[in-house]
Amino acid sequence: MLDHVSIGVRDVAAAKRFYDAALKPLGYACLSDSPGSLGYGSGSVTLWISESDRPVPADEKSGLHFCFAAPNRESVQAFHKAALAKGGRDNGKPGLRADYGADYYAAFVIDPEGYRLEAYCGKPAKG
Repeated sequence: MLDHVSIGVRDVAAAKRFYDAALKPLGYACLSDSPGSLGYGSGSVTLWISESDRPVPADEKSGLHFCFAAPNRESVQAFHKAALAKGGRDNGKPGLRADYGADYYAAFVIDPEGYRLEAYCGKPAKG
C-alpha cells in the first residue's frame, strides 16, 4: 500500500547514527545520504529522514508508530539493543506479544527525536 514514509528530524547526523545502528540488524541500510536527507531500505528507499525546523512533536498517546519487518527474533533483539546503545529509549523489551498473535515477536523503542518504533517478526523460533 505504501511506497515510502518520510519523517522530519532536527539533527540528521544524530538520526544517521541511530538509524544506521538500529536498522542494520533488520537488513536495512542507508541507501541515500545527501545534505539534510537520508533514505533507508533494502533494495529501495522506504524510509526518508529529512532535516526539519518543525518535526512532528513527540506524543506517545498519538498512536503513531512505525513498525519494521524483521527476518527473525534474533534481529528483533539486536534492533532493540542497538537502538538503546545509540540514544533510543526502551518502550517494550523483545518478546512475544500473545495479545497481538500467537507468534507475534516484537520490541519497541523511542528514537532520539521521540518517534515510536517497533521491530516485528511473526515467524516462530526454529528449534
